[in-house]
Amino acid sequence: MNRPLLLKLLAIIFLTLLILIPLGLIGDTVNDRQQHRREAVASIAASYAGNQTVTGPILVQPFQVKIEEVSQDADARKIYRSRVETREYLFFPKDLQMQGTLVPGERYRGLHKVQVYEMQGRFSGRIDYQLPSAAQLESEHATLLKPYLAIGISDVRGVVGTPLLKVDAQALPLEQGAGRLGKGMHANWADNNMAERGSLNFSFDLTLAGTENLAVTPIGDNNRIELTSSWPHPQFGGSFLPRTRSVSDKGFQAVWEISSLASSAQRQLLAAKGQDGNVENLEIRLAEPVNIYSQANRATKYGLLFVLLTFAGFFIFEIIKQLPIHPIQYLLVGLALALFFLLLVSLSEHIAFWLSYLIASIACIGLLTFYLSNVLRSAWRGFGFGAMLTLLYGALYGLLISEDNALVLGALMLFVILAVIMIVTRRIDWYQAGVAKPSAAAGSNTLGA
Repeated sequence: MNRPLLLKLLAIIFLTLLILIPLGLIGDTVNDRQQHRREAVASIAASYAGNQTVTGPILVQPFQVKIEEVSQDADARKIYRSRVETREYLFFPKDLQMQGTLVPGERYRGLHKVQVYEMQGRFSGRIDYQLPSAAQLESEHATLLKPYLAIGISDVRGVVGTPLLKVDAQALPLEQGAGRLGKGMHANWADNNMAERGSLNFSFDLTLAGTENLAVTPIGDNNRIELTSSWPHPQFGGSFLPRTRSVSDKGFQAVWEISSLASSAQRQLLAAKGQDGNVENLEIRLAEPVNIYSQANRATKYGLLFVLLTFAGFFIFEIIKQLPIHPIQYLLVGLALALFFLLLVSLSEHIAFWLSYLIASIACIGLLTFYLSNVLRSAWRGFGFGAMLTLLYGALYGLLISEDNALVLGALMLFVILAVIMIVTRRIDWYQAGVAKPSAAAGSNTLGA
C-alpha cells in the first residue's frame, strides 16, 4: 500500500475516534435526561402516592408471655428477673378474592409525563382460625390480647376516602398501622363467641391511588385476583404471571389464581420479613408504550456504525473516482451524523418519538445531501449518498421498534453492507490504489526522450 493512501487511512481512523467525543457527550446527555425523568417520578410519588403493595387482610392474635430469667452477680448469687414480651399469632385467609379496576391518569413535572392510577377494588374471603393452645404459644403463662385484622398498604397517602371493613356483616372502623405488615390499616375485633365460631367472613372496598406500579400479595391459601383497566400497555411482573389475560387497544383484563403451595408469602410473613418488603407478590405496571430515553440510548449506540459506514463510502469513492475529500470535510459530515441523535432526543421530549425520528433524519439527510453535492462535485453523487443514508436511518428505526428481533436484523444489515462493499471494491488493486496515473502528455515526452 502506498504512503498517501496509508496516511489517508490513518487520518480517517483519527477522525472516527475524534467523533467518539461528541457521541459520548450526547450519550451522557441522554442518561442525564433519563435521570431527570426518574427524579420527576420520585417527585410525583413523594407528593401524590408511590408504588403500591396491598397485603391482607390477616387475623392477628397478639399475646403476652411472662419470661423468667436467672442470672448471677459478682458473688455468684442468683438473681431472678421477669419480663413480659408481646408476640403475635397469625391466621391467613382460607380464600381471598379481589376484583379491581385500574383507572389510569397522568401527572407532569416539567416536560416529563408520569403515569398514575386509581385502583377501585373489592376484597372478600374467609379466615378459619382456632385459638392457640399453650403449646402453640410456647408458654403456660400467656395472656391473650384483643385480636385485630391487619391490611398492609405500602403508601397510605394513596387511600381515597374512608374504607370500611365488614366482618360477618358487622362494620369495623379502620385505624392506622398494620402491625406485622408495617404500614397500612387495622380494625380491632372482639367477639364473645370467637372461640366457638372458628371462622369469619370479611369484605372491604378500597380505592387506592398510586404511581405506575401496583402489587398484590397472594396471602391466602387460595387466591383469585382479577384486574381490569383501559390502559393498553400493561407490563406484568413480580413472582407470578396471570393465568389468563387479554390485552387490546381498549385495555386489558388479567386473572391470577395462586395457591399457597406455589407462594412463600405466608412463610415470609411468619418469618417477620413482611416489613422488609421481601414478600412474594404479583405486579402490574402501567408501562409507557415508548420509552424515548431508552430508545434514544439504543440509537446512540449505532452512531459509530453510521460514521464508519459513511467514511467508508467516502474513502471508496475517493479510490474509484480519484476525487480527493479533505479531512475537514470528513469531520463536518461526522459531526452532522452525531447531531442527529441530539436532535432526536430533544424533539422526542415534545412530540411523538416516530415523528421526532422522521424530522431529525430528514433534517440531517437534507443537510448532508446539499453539502455532499458540492463536496463530490455532482448533485447526483450527493443524492446517491443521501439515498444511502436514508436506507441506514430506515434500518436503524426498524431495529429500534423491533427490540425482540434487533440482533438478527442488525446482523443481516451488517452482512448486506459488507457484501455491498466487497462487491463494489472487488476489482480495486489496493497496491496501486491512490497512485495518480501519468497523463498522456507526460507519456509522450518520455517516449520522445
